[in-house]
Amino acid sequence: MQNSGAVAGAPCWVSLLARELPAAQDFYGAVLSWTFRPAGFGEGFSVALTDGLPVAGIGALASSLQVAVSWTPYFAVADADEAAARIRERGATVAVGPLAFYSGRAALATDPDGAAFGIWEGSVRTDWSVGRGSAPAWLELHTRDAHAAARFYSGALGWAPEGESGSSLAYENDQAVLRQEDRVVAKIRSGAVQAAPDPRIRPRWHVHFRVPDVDASVEAALAAGGSLVSRPELPAVDKAMLRDPDGALFTITTAGAPPAS
Repeated sequence: MQNSGAVAGAPCWVSLLARELPAAQDFYGAVLSWTFRPAGFGEGFSVALTDGLPVAGIGALASSLQVAVSWTPYFAVADADEAAARIRERGATVAVGPLAFYSGRAALATDPDGAAFGIWEGSVRTDWSVGRGSAPAWLELHTRDAHAAARFYSGALGWAPEGESGSSLAYENDQAVLRQEDRVVAKIRSGAVQAAPDPRIRPRWHVHFRVPDVDASVEAALAAGGSLVSRPELPAVDKAMLRDPDGALFTITTAGAPPAS
C-alpha cells in the first residue's frame, strides 16, 4: 500500500455497486473466471481476483444507497473533503459521502453531465494499476463534450497538463487522453446524449476488462442471464459491451491498451 497523494488524480480502483453480492459473484465468476475473497469492509463486500491478483471490488450497496447498479471508477485524492468541494464548485454533485471506509474515506459523485465516479482518500494498492497486470485494461468516459469534461476532471482531481509528472492530460483530435507514467489509462470521448433513454448513449464511465476470448465470455454472459449490448468491428481490437442481469454495463476486450482513436 501507499498514500494516495503519490498518485493524486489517478484511477485507483473500480467497483461494482450491486444489489446482491452472491448473484453478482456467480455472474462475474462465470463470465470472467474471477474468484472472490472478503474485502474487509463487512459481509456485503468482496474483492474479485484473477490468478490470485485483485481486479475489482463488488459491494452490495446499490439498494442501501439508492443508486443504479453500475461499474464505477475511483480516483485517488489527497483530501476527500477538499476534492468534494472542488467537485461541487464546478457544477457537479456529491451524492454520497465522504464516508469513512476501513483504511480511508470515499465519496460517490456525478459529473456535470451525469456520469458517476468516485473519489478515494487513503491507502491505495501498489499491486493494481490500470493497464497493467490484473487491473482493467482502460477506462473510457463517453460524455457530451470531451473538452468540457476534461476541464472539469482536471480541476476537480488535479490532472496535470501534458508533459508534467503524475496523471497528465492531453488533447488528441476530438478526445482527451489521461496518462500515468506515459501509459494511457483513460480516454474521454464526445457524443453522449444527456437525456437519452438508452443508458448506452447517456454520459457514463465504461470499464474495459481483459479476457482471453471475447466469444467465450459473451456466451458465458448470455448463459448466466446477461445480455450482449454491442459487438463493434474494429481493426486489431476485439471487444464487446455486455449488461449483467441487474443492468450494469461493462466491456470485455482482448486488447491490452486502448485503440489509438
